[in-house]
Amino acid sequence: MNPFDLRSALLARHAQHVVLIHFPIALFLVAVAFDILAVWANKDAWRQFAFLNLTLAALAVIPALLTGVAAWQWQLEGQHLKGILLYHLLTASTAALCIWASWWMRFRQRRTAKSSSRGRLALVVEVVGAFFVMLAAHLGGFLSGVNS
Repeated sequence: MNPFDLRSALLARHAQHVVLIHFPIALFLVAVAFDILAVWANKDAWRQFAFLNLTLAALAVIPALLTGVAAWQWQLEGQHLKGILLYHLLTASTAALCIWASWWMRFRQRRTAKSSSRGRLALVVEVVGAFFVMLAAHLGGFLSGVNS
């Protein structure tokens, strides 16, 4: 197989998910890190950078989820999920919900009067989301053969 053959790379049954998933993972984890740094150092520029990354992560989750479901349908022909694949789907879905909830909370916080309790709750949701992102990525590594 030629590594520069675009046709085989783009038309592989699950290659798109494996490539696309790295964007929301990186964007979200960077957003969480900069949100924690912004709270610690009280820097508005870091809060804005974190929100930008959070926005991009929330957008990048959509094609990642769609290609994951497509890979399941193509690769396994829609069979019932079990084992690691089921856990991967559940943790990835939870992570996606946490990412969207975090974005929504930060978006509302920026539009309304800044509430410290709302900001703390958003930070908790982000940290929980980061846990589920890492767990889903870990399970996905086993599915792709990287962690085996």
